[in-house]
Amino acid sequence: MDFDLNNYKIIQTLIVILSTVLVRFIILFSLKRIYKKLGFQKARFVVAKKVFSIIVYITAIVVISFIWGVNKNELLLFISSFLTVLGIALFAQWSILSNITAGLILFISYPVKIGDVVTIMEKDNSITGEIKDIGAFFITLKTDTEELITIPNSVILQKTIKYKS
Repeated sequence: MDFDLNNYKIIQTLIVILSTVLVRFIILFSLKRIYKKLGFQKARFVVAKKVFSIIVYITAIVVISFIWGVNKNELLLFISSFLTVLGIALFAQWSILSNITAGLILFISYPVKIGDVVTIMEKDNSITGEIKDIGAFFITLKTDTEELITIPNSVILQKTIKYKS
């Protein structure tokens, strides 16, 4: 039986695809166990699942590109150019970047959760309410008067907060 180079590339590509499916399954299974064990909200689980899936798929695409002979220098040039443009776009929207970063910090460090009653301390006007949602950009509070207030995540990290679980 005569195999040429393309047959090996096809076999390697199939191995990478199967490995990608397996790795994604293992990661999502582990995330689900962590989600249940630590009691994270479903919204946090969904976001984490999407992020890890994207990372696994991008890694598989890069590995398959190398298998099929994409020049490493060209790929690195494309990635660095893309990241540069992305960095400039995010720098132009600094407040959005700071809120996303603050949202990630709140997600990872987990100081408060949905259902907690918090008071955001300010000199003149403190705000007290129950956390109804923690999003990528804002936290939504429901006050005693049934008002919904959205507060940027970066403010939550900058202000003193009293909270009760």
